[in-house]
Amino acid sequence: VQLQASGGGLVQPGSSLRLSCGASGGPFDRYAIGWFRQAPGKEREGVSCITYSGGNGYYVDSVKGRFTISRDNAKELVYLQMNSLKPEDTAVYYCAAQRYSGCSLQHNWFNYWGQGTQVTVSS
Repeated sequence: VQLQASGGGLVQPGSSLRLSCGASGGPFDRYAIGWFRQAPGKEREGVSCITYSGGNGYYVDSVKGRFTISRDNAKELVYLQMNSLKPEDTAVYYCAAQRYSGCSLQHNWFNYWGQGTQVTVSS
């Protein structure tokens, strides 16, 4: 499966962005999708993951209550709605896929990765 993340940009603190992860080469509805981010000089961090059915979403503690993951299997898209953005959310965001019924925030659980999209939160 091929993935492409989009929707990043430069926003002020407190703003919102919605990232999209598009997929091709599926079957998309058999893949768990994760969002990861990597800031300069830091390790890649798992942000959120959604199961292939969309029934369960998981989040790193630092984004709980602010970010929401969702998916539209018919459109082969996964979204990451990011609200109340903070400067510490600044990073390159990547989406990843793994054909499995579960979910994980560990990057080595995923086999397929897309190109990243830059999110910069700054005043």
